[in-house]
Amino acid sequence: MRGRLAAAALGGLIATAAAAGPRPETGYGLPHDASVDGARVDWLLYFTLTAITVIFVVVSAVLLVALVRHRRGHPPSYQPGNKASVLVVVGAVGLVLVAVDGPLFVHTLLDMRRVFWNFAAAEAAPDVVRIEVEAHQWAWQARYPGPDGKFGTADDATTLNDIRVPLGRPVVFQLASVDVIHSLYLPNFRVKQDAVPGMVTRLTFRAKETGQFEIACAQHCGPNHYKMRGLLTVLPEDRFRAWMTETEADARRAHDPDDPEANWGWDWRIE
Repeated sequence: MRGRLAAAALGGLIATAAAAGPRPETGYGLPHDASVDGARVDWLLYFTLTAITVIFVVVSAVLLVALVRHRRGHPPSYQPGNKASVLVVVGAVGLVLVAVDGPLFVHTLLDMRRVFWNFAAAEAAPDVVRIEVEAHQWAWQARYPGPDGKFGTADDATTLNDIRVPLGRPVVFQLASVDVIHSLYLPNFRVKQDAVPGMVTRLTFRAKETGQFEIACAQHCGPNHYKMRGLLTVLPEDRFRAWMTETEADARRAHDPDDPEANWGWDWRIE
C-alpha cells in the first residue's frame, strides 16, 4: 500500500514538473510576444525583412533581364561609365538610405530613448518592481526588497532560476555577474542585457499577459552554459502579492547574517 502511494505521489510530482514550464512556441516566426512594448521590436524586424525582400526581388529581376538580353550569341560591347550610370547608382543607394535605413535608425533611437533605455521613467512609476539579478556559473539568483524597500536586509525575498513579476507593472532589473560575462535574455519580452563582472547593468519591461516564459543566457559562459535556464512567471497582482508575502516570510526564517554568499545584494543604483 505504501509503495503504491509513494509511486502515485512520485508520478504526481513528475507530472507537475512536466507541466510547469513555458508553453511551447507554435508556427513560424518570432517567439510569442508577451510584452507591452514588444511590438516596437517586431516592427523593426518585419520592416527589415520586407525591405530586404523587396530589394532582393528588384536586384534579381535586373539580373534576370541582363541574363536574357546578354545570353549566348549576343555580341559583346563595352560601354564606358557616364554621369547617368553614376546617378543611377547614387540614386539607388540614396533611396535605400532614406527609405530603409532612415526609418530603422529613427525608430530605433526613439524606441530606445522612450522605452527600452528609459530607466528614469520606469523608476519614477509608483508601482515599479525592482529586482536584483546575480548571474553565475550556471544559474540566475534574484533578490526582491522586502517591506523596508531596501536590498541586502533580512526581509529580502530571494529565488534561484525563478523570477516572478506582476502583470502590467513596470519591472526594472539590475544585473551583476560574479565570474564571467552572462547575458539575460527574455525572448518573449524582446529584451536582453549582459551581466558583466565589475559593473551593474539594467533592463526594463512590462508584461501584458500572465504565464511562464523562458529565461535564457545568450552569452556562452562555460561548459555548462546550456544549463543556465530559468523561468519568468507573470502573475496577476493578487497572486504576486501573496507569493511575495510567503517568500519574504521564508527569507526571514532562513536569514543568516554570517553567510556572505547568501547576502549578495547591493544598494540599488539610480542614475
